[in-house]
Amino acid sequence: MKTFFTRQNLCSAKFVWPASVAAAIPVAWLMLEYFGLLIGFVVVPAAVAAYLACRFYVHRLEQKTLEISEASRIHLATVEALASAIDARDGVGVGHVRRTQIYSVGIGKSLGLDESEIDALRTGALLHDIGKLAVPDHILNKVGALTPAELEKTKIHVLVGASILEKVGFQTPVVPTVKYHHERWDGTGYPERLAGEHIPLTARILSVADAFDTLRGARPNRPALSRERARQVIQSECGRRFDPVLVDVLLRNLTALEAEIDAEGLSYTDALAPSALEGKENYVDQIKLANREVFSLYELAREFSSSESIGEAFDIFAKKVREFVPFDTCSLYLLDSTKRSAAAAYVTGENAELLRGRSVNVGQGATGFALKTLEKVRNVEPDLDFAYSQVELSGIYSTMASMPLINDDGQLIGAVTIYSLDLDKYGDEHIRLLETISHIAADAIGKLCRHDEAKTHAMTDPMTGLPNARSLQAQFDKEVARASRGGTSFQLLMLDLDGFKTVNDTFGHKMGDEILKEIGGVILGQLRDYDFLARYGGDEFVALIPDAEPDDVVELCERIERAVAEFSLPTGGGRYAKVGVSLGASGYPEDGETFDQMIVAADRAMYNRKQIRKQLARLQREESVVNDTFIVELDERHVIAASA
Repeated sequence: MKTFFTRQNLCSAKFVWPASVAAAIPVAWLMLEYFGLLIGFVVVPAAVAAYLACRFYVHRLEQKTLEISEASRIHLATVEALASAIDARDGVGVGHVRRTQIYSVGIGKSLGLDESEIDALRTGALLHDIGKLAVPDHILNKVGALTPAELEKTKIHVLVGASILEKVGFQTPVVPTVKYHHERWDGTGYPERLAGEHIPLTARILSVADAFDTLRGARPNRPALSRERARQVIQSECGRRFDPVLVDVLLRNLTALEAEIDAEGLSYTDALAPSALEGKENYVDQIKLANREVFSLYELAREFSSSESIGEAFDIFAKKVREFVPFDTCSLYLLDSTKRSAAAAYVTGENAELLRGRSVNVGQGATGFALKTLEKVRNVEPDLDFAYSQVELSGIYSTMASMPLINDDGQLIGAVTIYSLDLDKYGDEHIRLLETISHIAADAIGKLCRHDEAKTHAMTDPMTGLPNARSLQAQFDKEVARASRGGTSFQLLMLDLDGFKTVNDTFGHKMGDEILKEIGGVILGQLRDYDFLARYGGDEFVALIPDAEPDDVVELCERIERAVAEFSLPTGGGRYAKVGVSLGASGYPEDGETFDQMIVAADRAMYNRKQIRKQLARLQREESVVNDTFIVELDERHVIAASA
C-alpha cells in the first residue's frame, strides 16, 4: 500500500489531474508523512473535500456575480429602451435619456455624491419622463404654443411618473429625483413650488442636465439649438430656474461629458444626420412616425371641422398628405349633379393651371376608373388620365394613385388623385396613409359640399339665378369695408322694370318669369366682371358699382336703358314681350352710409328720373297733338284755297 501511494507515483501519473486536485496533492502527501497512513486516510479526504468545496463555492459566486451584473445591465438596457420609446411620443429622438444620464451622473461624480445618489441619478435620468404616458399625443406633438390648459395638463407627468416608480420600491432616491426635476431654484416650478436647497439635490442635477440636452435636440415646435446657444440659455437661467453651482459644474465639465457622449455614438451631429438605423429596425423612429400620424390625423379632423370652404379644406388635405406621401400634383375631382362626370375643382402643385377645371367622365382614364369602381387605383400609367384631354401632359408623370372619396353615408363625392414626376411607385404604406386621410377628408368635404349647396340656395334667387337680397346685404357690407379702408367710393343702382305688369297681364306669369330672367342677363352683360347685380324683389334689381363716382355711372345707365329697350322676347304667333327700365343711383358715403339709406336715396333718384321721363313723354305727346292739329289746319286751308 505504501509503495502504491508513493510521491513519485502520485506526481508522475499518466492522466491529467484537475487543477484543484493537483494543487492539493503535495499538501496531502505531507499530511500522510507527518500523521501516518491511518490518520492520513481520515484527514486528507476531509481537507481535500473542504478545499474542493471552497473552490466550487468561489466559482459559483463568480458565476452569480456575473449573472447579477448581466441582469443589471439587461435591466438598465431595458429601462433605457422603454424610456426612449416613451420619449419618442414627445418627438424626441434616440439618445436623449442616455445623454441626460451621462450629464447627470457626470455632475454627480464631480460633486462627490455617494453611490446611492449616483444610482438615483442613473435610473432617474432614464425614467424622468415616464409620466408623459398620461399626456395626450396632440399636446406632446403640438407645433404651436400650448394653451394654459394644455400646459397644465403636461405638468401632471411628474406626479404620474413618481406614482409609477413608487410601485417599484427603489432603494435609492429615484422617486424624488423624478418628482421634483421640474421645480425651479426661484420657487416658481412644479409640482410643489419648492425653492433653493429645499429641492432634492439629485432633482436639481437632473433638471439642468435634462434642460441642456433638450435644448440641443430638435422638438416639434422648434429646431435644435447650437452648443453655444444652449450654453447661453442655461447660463441666463442661473439663479432663476437652475442652481448656479450645478450650472457651473456642468459647463466646466461639458467638454469631457460630450467626449463620453461622442464615444457612445450619441453625438448631436449623429442625431441630426440620417440614422444608420433608419427603417423598421429603428423602433424610436417608428414610434415617432406612428405618433406623428396620429397627431396629424387629429389635427386634420380638427382643422376640417373649422374649414369654411371646400378650397380651404383641400389646402389642409394636400398639406397633410404631403407630410406622409410624396407627390408633385394633387387634384380634387368633384362629381357634378348628374353623377356622370367629375371636374378638377381644386389642384395644387405642378401643372395646376392646366389641370384645374378639367373634366373626366366616370369610367374614363385612371381617375374615372376609381370613380366607377369605387376602388383605389395605384401605380398605373398616368397618361391614361390625359388620353382625352391635356394631351400635352402625356409622358411627364412617372406614376400616380387615385382614391375615391366616399362619405360616412356611403355616397361618392369625387376622387383625390396624386401624380409624381420621378417616384417609381407608391408603396403599401403610402396608399394606406392616403386612404386614411382621404376617408377623413371625404366626410368633411361632403358636408362642405352640402353646406355650399344650401348656402347657394339661401343666397341665390331661384328664378333668375342672380344673388338675392340677403346676398346683396352681405356684398354691401364688404363694399363698405373696402371703401372705408381705401378711402374710395362706390355707387348703388336701383333698377325697376317698366311695363312688367302689362307683360304679366298680357302673356301670363310664366312669360313674366322668363322675361325677368332674360332681362337680368341683359343688365349683367352691361356690367364689369367685378360689379355686383342682385334681384332685390318683384321686378326690381340692385347693382353695386365699386370704385365709381356719380359721373361714372351716367353712361352705364344709358347703356342699360338702351339694351333693355332693344330686347324683346318672342311669345309665339309673331308677338313679342318688351319692357323698359328706370334707374336711380346713390353714392357712398355722400348719399348714405347704411344699406337702407342708400336704397332710399337711389329709389328717390329713380322716382325723379321716372317723373322726368313721364313729363318728357307727355310733352312729346302734346307736341305730337299740336303738330297733328297744325297739319290738319294746313290741309283745310289747302282745300279752301283749292276751292277758290
